[in-house]
Amino acid sequence: MYLNLSQRTQTRISALARVRILPFAVALLLASPDGAFAFDFNNVAKQAKDLAASSYSKPESNLPKEISNLDFEQYRDIRFRPEKSAWRSQKLPFELAFFHEGYSFDQPVKISEINGQSVREIRFDPSDFDFGANKVDPRKMRALGFAGFRVHFPLNTNKYKDEVLSFLGASYFRALGKDQTYGLSARGLAIDTGLSSGEEFPRFTEFWVERPKASDKELTIYALLNSRRVTGAYRFVLKPGVDTTVDVKAQLYLRENVSKLGLAPLTSMFLHGDNQRSQVEDYRPEVHDSDGLSVASGTGEWIWRPLVNPKRLLVTSYSLSNPAGFGLMQRDRNFADYQDLDAHYERRPSAWVQPKGNWGNGRVELVQIPTPDETNDNIVAFWVPETAPKVGQPFNLEYTLSWQKDAEKRPPLSWVTQTRRGLGVLKKSDDNSIGLVVDFDGPVFKKLSDKVQPEGVVSSDDNGKVLETKVERNDATGGWRMTVRVRRNEDNKPVELRGFLRGGSTTLSETWSYILPPN
Repeated sequence: MYLNLSQRTQTRISALARVRILPFAVALLLASPDGAFAFDFNNVAKQAKDLAASSYSKPESNLPKEISNLDFEQYRDIRFRPEKSAWRSQKLPFELAFFHEGYSFDQPVKISEINGQSVREIRFDPSDFDFGANKVDPRKMRALGFAGFRVHFPLNTNKYKDEVLSFLGASYFRALGKDQTYGLSARGLAIDTGLSSGEEFPRFTEFWVERPKASDKELTIYALLNSRRVTGAYRFVLKPGVDTTVDVKAQLYLRENVSKLGLAPLTSMFLHGDNQRSQVEDYRPEVHDSDGLSVASGTGEWIWRPLVNPKRLLVTSYSLSNPAGFGLMQRDRNFADYQDLDAHYERRPSAWVQPKGNWGNGRVELVQIPTPDETNDNIVAFWVPETAPKVGQPFNLEYTLSWQKDAEKRPPLSWVTQTRRGLGVLKKSDDNSIGLVVDFDGPVFKKLSDKVQPEGVVSSDDNGKVLETKVERNDATGGWRMTVRVRRNEDNKPVELRGFLRGGSTTLSETWSYILPPN
């Protein structure tokens, strides 16, 4: 699945809205014991259940020609009028801004405010937008709606409310912690990602946002999801901070059976990095929003898979029972790793999924798609349950999604800091071998006795043969370096490698899990 640059930078576009009260006798509202009405997750879940019992109707684009023909740069020129932000006049800790329809965002979403016991729809008004240099008649936009919205909060300074969360396009959303810039995205759901039959993209069609109190440090958002085969109710509790977290609760209903249901999906970009040199001239050593998949198994093992930009679609997975967590991480944090003054990839967040409750048996799947440039999101990771939900029956899921940078989730012993490909001084002209250099660092090495010499335990699948493994102290970092030389048997097949550091009978590192894609 691809996301173009417009969708990856979509949160810079803005819009505004006005509010009107919905009819109070709304069937969705549940009565509380004292007779008052209150809106909560159960209301959305009932809508999702009822929606799943009806046939799916594909929404049509409602864009007039003036908007549908805009290119990305023209669409970006539609500006939000910041003085119109929802809740600004009330001086509340959070504010809402809204995205205008246009470009590839050609279907409206309904957005409402929950204020105590009332629910109010936030109405679209084209006069709340500055259309820039576009020759657009705002009067022709009155029948449109919002494409999505974003949340602002004083994250980096009390003098300004930073953008901390946005929802725009299908079920995509992304968030920011302190001193972070937008990179990878999350999704509500992934369906049949990486299958030849094609991917289905569910949409968040309606949102409800709770108006915060003056002292609130978190914001609650509800969402209704709909697609041909699945409906769902979602609750997002946003908690901005150094690591911004979003607590996610979902209840899904299947209209039809789904071949592959991807839960808690993450979507990112990897073009080239320390393990894969650029195929074209590029002054930047690395270009990626994430450089690896981290998996914490339920047994205590940690796995690190460096990402690649393959020549052909590459789908791999890790079978687990009750995983402790997984995430697409950005471990390279130095500007020197990227040298990009505009993108600042060193500030892109890592995203970590921590399950709540027992997720049972299943697999963390990683989909890596070829991409010619950095404008495409080509990496997807998600959880696939071993037992698929039954049609018409509720399927419940809860997890916490953390957007991390300086204090990102890492194994307790040691972890891979870089993987580099190339033989260097090991180059031999007659054996067609491949060289890989893997650096480890972590607190375990500070406690390691001088008498202990770590050894590398490396294995390969049937398409590879490990020819040589060497481990030596990295005096520059204080960690240890493992050098591996391997030979591929068949060039048109991948090679799976697995390795870790061991001191005597004690494991010293996470598991380095690497794949050499087919040539």
